[in-house]
Parts: sequence; C-alpha cells; structure tokens
Amino acid sequence: MHRLFSLFFLVGIAGAVVQLLTGDIEAPGRLINALWESANLAVDVSLGLIGVLALWSGLFRLAEASQLAHRVSTWVTPVMVRLMPGIARSPGSAAPVSMNLAANMLGLDNAATPLGLKAMASLQEGNPSPRQATNSQIMFLVLNTSSVTLVPVTVLLFRAQQGAADPALVYLPLLMATTISTLIGVIVTARVQKLPLASPLLLAVAGIWLAVLALLGAIVLVAPAETANTFASLLGNGILLLVLAVFFIAAWRSGVDSYDAFVEGAKEGFTLAVKIIPYLVAMLTAIAMLRAGGVLGLLLEGIRVGVAALGLDTRFVDALPVALLKPLSGSGARAAMVDVMQTHGVDSLAGRMAAVMQGSTETTFYVLTVYFGSVGIRDFRYALWCGLAADAAGLISAIFLSYLFFT
Repeated sequence: MHRLFSLFFLVGIAGAVVQLLTGDIEAPGRLINALWESANLAVDVSLGLIGVLALWSGLFRLAEASQLAHRVSTWVTPVMVRLMPGIARSPGSAAPVSMNLAANMLGLDNAATPLGLKAMASLQEGNPSPRQATNSQIMFLVLNTSSVTLVPVTVLLFRAQQGAADPALVYLPLLMATTISTLIGVIVTARVQKLPLASPLLLAVAGIWLAVLALLGAIVLVAPAETANTFASLLGNGILLLVLAVFFIAAWRSGVDSYDAFVEGAKEGFTLAVKIIPYLVAMLTAIAMLRAGGVLGLLLEGIRVGVAALGLDTRFVDALPVALLKPLSGSGARAAMVDVMQTHGVDSLAGRMAAVMQGSTETTFYVLTVYFGSVGIRDFRYALWCGLAADAAGLISAIFLSYLFFT
C-alpha cells in the first residue's frame, strides 16, 4: 500500500510539472490547493459520520451481546461444511468460520475480522503443510472477499452523509452485485478444487436466494419509474428496520441491557469515526494529487475514448476509480467513492454506481495478507486469482446493474 500511496503523489506531481512545461503556470498552485481542500474534506467527512456511525455501532453491539451472530452461524454451518470439507478434519473450526461469515452478512465489521483470524487459525491446525494454504482456507478467503452483506451500513452511511435523497435506494442492486460476486467466487474456486457443488442443500439455498432477488428485481424493473423507486426505497429501508427489530428482540430475549450495550457500542463508533480520519486524509489527498495533476483525468479519458470507439455508453468511467482501488485498499476505495460523490453528485449515475461498487465485494489483497499472514502462510497458491475473479464479477455486475436500475 505504501508503494501505491507514494506513486499517486509522485505521478500527480509529475503531471503538474508536465502541465507547467506546456504553459499552464497555474498547475503547481492548483495541485497545492487540491491538497489542502482534500485534507479538509477528509476531516469534514469523518466528523460528519460521528453521529450515524455511533448509532449503528451501538445497534450492532446489541447483536454481538445477544449472541445473534452465533445463532446465525448454526444455520450457516451445514452449508459451510459442504463448501469446505476440510472443516471435518478441524472440528473446532466450524464455529468460528460460520460466525465470521454470519458477522460479515450482518455487517458486523469489528466482529468479523477477529472471528476471521480465529477461524483461519483453527483451519491451520489441520494443515499438513503449514506454510501453504489448504483448499478450505482458500475457499474461506474467497467467501470473505465476496461475502454477501445483508446490511451494507458503511455505504449507506456515506450516502447519507453526502446528502443522498434516499440512501437506501442502492440497496437492491448492491445486494445483487455482492451475490454475483460470491457465486462466481465460489464456482471458480470449486472448479479449481474439483469440488462438487451439486449438493441438494447448496442448490436449494442458492436457488431460493436467486429466486427472491429475481422476483424483487423484476418488480422494480417492470413497475413505472416512480413506483419502482418507491418500492426499492421501501425494500431497502424495510429490511434495515427488520434487522433492527431482530437486534432488539434478540437482546430482550437474551436478557441484555440494551441501553448499556448501545452506549458502549456508540462509544466505539465515535472512536472509529476519529480513527478513519488519517486514512481518509491519506487517500483523498493522493487521489486529489492525481486528479489535479491531470493524470487521473487522462487515464479515465483514455478509457472513455476506447469505450466510445466501441459504441458503448461512457458514463460508467466516472465511477471507475472505485473499481480500480477496491481490490487493493478498502480505505482507498472508500475515499474514491467520496471523491466521485463530491465531483459528480451523490445521486448521479456515477455516484450511485460508486456506492454499488463499494458494497459489491471486499478488499482481496488486504484480506489475503492479514488472514494468511496471521498463521504464517506464504504460499497462497491460487487464492489471489480466485479472489480477483470474485472482485471482477462484483464490480462488472455493479456497472450493469446500476445502468439497469438508475437509467
């Protein structure tokens, strides 16, 4: 990541020098002004998130305290055993693997990472070659980089913070894109591993889920535009309200003090909002250097010209910075999403597409490095390529689905 960060700054400066040599004497000043403005923007964005992030962190603490993720994991385990037969050789890994994936589905980012590290350590116990990833570990990684997220809180938070008329409007296409990412990731990995996917349980789960998404998508696409937008809004907000109701009911049934748990979680949300300031400053300033130096515009214009030569619509190019950064850096992609929203408008096609891209998949290089590095694995085998296949499927789907729903 440090190489990418340094490269952005140096290439941006080089771009400004080229502009200066070609007669644009305002280029250096424009670069410096972009640097200050993007740093201030990063702080404004982070501080603007404090209230909403504290709210959701408090609500998610209820789910953790009530063991909701643990209960969901008991439903996920039968599916996981069929996708990762190696779990049978490491009986203690079934629970942390399932709980990690359940936490990802519920959007419990803070809980998902430690559970994922514990799950990877459990899978490592049955590894005959400790420095080489097993098939089950690779499938687990791919499921993490492409995990279906039922509550994409981060994306919705940023849309709300940027003033979206209806933050949840992107929910359905986002859910479809992350589903496609997961399916492609699982199919590609299973094909490499020669793992049969014709299990009645797997086919039933996939079939029911796809049928539900197809039905919802058909309703939105067939209905008149105004009705479709209203339905999509009701669907996204309705699911979020349902999840909140489940959180509180689970806390009540478990005897959890919902107020104290909420306050403790909200404190973490406040701290988290402050913690992300340096990351947003770093990546927003780096992207601003590329943009003000003319390099990002030149790259995107080159892609735009190539796409136009094929006779295709070029509006998706404005959201491409998110797609280019997503496999490399979560904070970078998040900053790129904010930059797109600021530049083109949060409810523009590019702004909505950037949000769908951000929620369609995870950060493959980060997950691969942290999870495998935590157990000393150095030979990733084909894990990177399977993870990138899932990323590509999710990001490409995000483009097509955004055109389908928002134009």
